[in-house]
Amino acid sequence: MATLFTFLAEEAVLTLFLLVGIGMAFGHIKVKGISLGAAAVLFFAIIVSAWAQSYGVEIRIPPAFGTLGLAVFAFAIGINSGASFFHNIKTALGPILATVALYIVAAGAAYGLGMYVFDMDIALIAGTFAGALTNTPALAAAGQASGDPGLATVGYSIAYLFGVIGMMIAAMAALHHGKSDTDKPSPLANRTIRVERSDQPLVGDIFEMMGQKVTFSRIRRGETGPISKPAMSDSLNRDDLVTVVGPRELVARVANELGHGSSHSLMEDRSYLDFRRITVSDPKLAGHTIADLDMGNKFSATISRVRRGDIDMVGEPGLVLQQGDRVRVVAPTSKMREITKFFGDSARGLSDINPIALGIGMALGILIGQVPIPTPSGTTFAIGSAAGTLIVGLIFGKIGRVGKIVTAIPYTAAMVLSEFGLLVFLAQAGTVAGGQIGEAFTSGSWLNILLLGIVVTSIMAVGLYVVMRWMFHMGGTQLAGFLGGAQTQPAVLAFSNSRTNADPRVALGYALIYPVAMIGKILVAQILGGL
Repeated sequence: MATLFTFLAEEAVLTLFLLVGIGMAFGHIKVKGISLGAAAVLFFAIIVSAWAQSYGVEIRIPPAFGTLGLAVFAFAIGINSGASFFHNIKTALGPILATVALYIVAAGAAYGLGMYVFDMDIALIAGTFAGALTNTPALAAAGQASGDPGLATVGYSIAYLFGVIGMMIAAMAALHHGKSDTDKPSPLANRTIRVERSDQPLVGDIFEMMGQKVTFSRIRRGETGPISKPAMSDSLNRDDLVTVVGPRELVARVANELGHGSSHSLMEDRSYLDFRRITVSDPKLAGHTIADLDMGNKFSATISRVRRGDIDMVGEPGLVLQQGDRVRVVAPTSKMREITKFFGDSARGLSDINPIALGIGMALGILIGQVPIPTPSGTTFAIGSAAGTLIVGLIFGKIGRVGKIVTAIPYTAAMVLSEFGLLVFLAQAGTVAGGQIGEAFTSGSWLNILLLGIVVTSIMAVGLYVVMRWMFHMGGTQLAGFLGGAQTQPAVLAFSNSRTNADPRVALGYALIYPVAMIGKILVAQILGGL
């Protein structure tokens, strides 16, 4: 084994990809539907490094690899989260501020207990904080700020496991109370309705009556008239046929309000209006609401639904589009080619990494991460490359373009970049910690680390549960997703999805807080590590 370890120590690039490949093979193994995922690479790298250390061989991936991987990961996460991040700040400020406040409380508790009760080094405290909140960019920030990334990774590794399990317990409690939720969305439905009223109500009036949660996609005057797109100012006459798309219960209410469901389906007649699923691949459209696109005036068209991942959403005017969304457009047949060009509808475009945005954004982020920031005590600290690239990524993702230069990266390409960067960082961080974690277990300090991690995770789990449920009256199902997002932990998200059959409220809660959670943890860990 000594010969093998010596060879691996001399071939850093080969070792890096072996750790990534074999580590992820273990990461895909599921126990009761739960797997370690990317974290398995970290633990496998720690095991290999510690094993080699027992033979007197030091396996280390150069720090530059870790810096590169983490910076790419943070920038890609920022790009994908930019539009939703700034939107969430405006629409969910209360829960966001409460979550950030809990991060600060948890960090204060970690500092007080770690420094004055357990007599731990600040690098170990900051790493334990990052592990208890299962956030690898926060680990990098803590390691950079403390000057001892190896010791920080030891704390992270020991605290990580309960960080996952503890938040899953909180999510389970939230889902238990989720049975009595009153915010369960109705499945989407479309229905052709025959109007029986004689008072000629306006389409816009019915739209407002339903809380702007339905879409009127087609209308036919009488039995044999042409099918067209209804405007909000159109009146509905007796015997008109109108197609409504929205939550099933609201569609049923519209039918009762106007008349009754018809046996005729306007969707089957595509001679006047056609419908098509089109991919939003033009980056200039990302971050804009459906109302911003002004599809009615431009193309006499309506966006009736939006599919994001595996979730269908009503095409509400205020819905913010993201690159990679698939929109269902109802429009005159003659306009379909022009509309397709407008959205892009390119699978090739979704895999373009946009080297200009990637290069300039990464460089700006790394430079920002090195800028010294003064503190009241007279010292300075830097936010680090992870926080810097994340901030630039968020801005780039939000603005979409500057003049002719596109600043966004397609969703699919950014996801690939983020996963690759994270795996590279985890492999490098694991080899750094491998030689030190053995000392933590032999000296008995692992118990203090574990206890401190349990306290930090518990503060976040209990605090979020109490504040979100009783102060902001968040439904249990959405809260389960919110807990996963606040922990930036995909395993908690997968756990909640598996027990709710992927209820959309879980994803909504996760996305609501995830971008802010990522930034908040990095900044708090950076400050904690620099104390």
